[in-house]
Amino acid sequence: MANMMLYLSLFCIWALLLYHLFLMQGGYLLSRKNRQMERRWQQNKTPFPTVSILIPAHNEALVIGDTLQAMCQLNYPLQSLEVIVINDHSSDGTGEIVEDYVKQYPFIKVIHTVPPLGGKGKSRALNLGLEQAVGDIICVYDADNIPESDAIYWLTAGLANDSKAGAVVGKFRVNNANKNFLTRLINIETISFQWLAQAGRWFWFKMTTIPGTNFAIRRSILEELGGWDEKALSEDTELSFRVYDLGYHIRFFPSAITWEQEPESWKVWWKQRTRWARGNLYVITKFILQFYRLKNKKVFIDLFYFFFTYLLFFFGVVTSHGLFITNLFIDLGLTIGYVSILLIGIGFLLFIIEEMLALSLEKGQLTVKNMLIVGLMYFTYSQLWLFLVVYATFLEMKRIVLRQEVKWDKTKRFVSEKK
Repeated sequence: MANMMLYLSLFCIWALLLYHLFLMQGGYLLSRKNRQMERRWQQNKTPFPTVSILIPAHNEALVIGDTLQAMCQLNYPLQSLEVIVINDHSSDGTGEIVEDYVKQYPFIKVIHTVPPLGGKGKSRALNLGLEQAVGDIICVYDADNIPESDAIYWLTAGLANDSKAGAVVGKFRVNNANKNFLTRLINIETISFQWLAQAGRWFWFKMTTIPGTNFAIRRSILEELGGWDEKALSEDTELSFRVYDLGYHIRFFPSAITWEQEPESWKVWWKQRTRWARGNLYVITKFILQFYRLKNKKVFIDLFYFFFTYLLFFFGVVTSHGLFITNLFIDLGLTIGYVSILLIGIGFLLFIIEEMLALSLEKGQLTVKNMLIVGLMYFTYSQLWLFLVVYATFLEMKRIVLRQEVKWDKTKRFVSEKK
């Protein structure tokens, strides 16, 4: 029985590793074609659509000034652009900083919210901003983001040149990557996610997940969907599934780049990632229960991926770890042959290769220091995910049983660093 469980767990682990290797190949191929796409879109010279940029902000005084300064430097016609900051019941100086920019720049606007509408989380703030927006295209940025000057141009160009795209997603990078060991780990994780999960899925399946920032979506789609789901902690992932179900695809275009701040302490990281995990579990539950009603069955690709990652892969890792540790103290009769040991070793090497390939696609990232960190990442950072999923699952089950209200837990900011 123990041997069967071990081999079943190894199968679950290897299935996801091979899938990730497949995605990474797609990411690499997309990176080679991206410049050609840029030149083709520039030659088309499509008209600039009207754009409303929504920036939800709750106690963002440490970073909102840099974000608005970046908005003032966007390479986009001002007559077709508006920036709306939703100052969501902030108790620090966020409102005052935003008001200073509103006085100087007519295209920047602010919505100040108070209870009972204010302070209810990002989805509520975005819906309030959508009500006031006038643009045909809605773009979203977090309050700690510093988009590059051409980011909005490339996002809107993606929609203008692809009528089947309901949304276009850009790439985000870490502007405090060199702050400490944790931010270096997050930087590597972020680069890998862009080229593996985003670029790879787009290249092979024409599917990408909307992130919480640096994306553009057609206003007509948001209105048809009724805006953002205010019960979802991962409002971006939840919105992605509904966009798919309308028959649109979500395009990944890495030329649209923003730089964002990541957690600089483990406590802040844990709270942020717990919220993400809980949000993804909510999405899995919501759409698995509604799957028979979904019109676009292609959604199953992403739904199965989330299901596999949070349940089957999690089962595989926990089971294999548990069996190996238990066997050190109790003889379970495991007949671990050389093949099994070889599979475990090759699995580790696959992880290293995937991360190295992703780093090679970003200028200046494939360094000796990052290569050493990748090796440590497998045994430290990646293993924390196990505890995170267990904790998030417990909180979600508790919320459902006790019928608790969803509470948005904002990520703490730090003194901003310039890119």
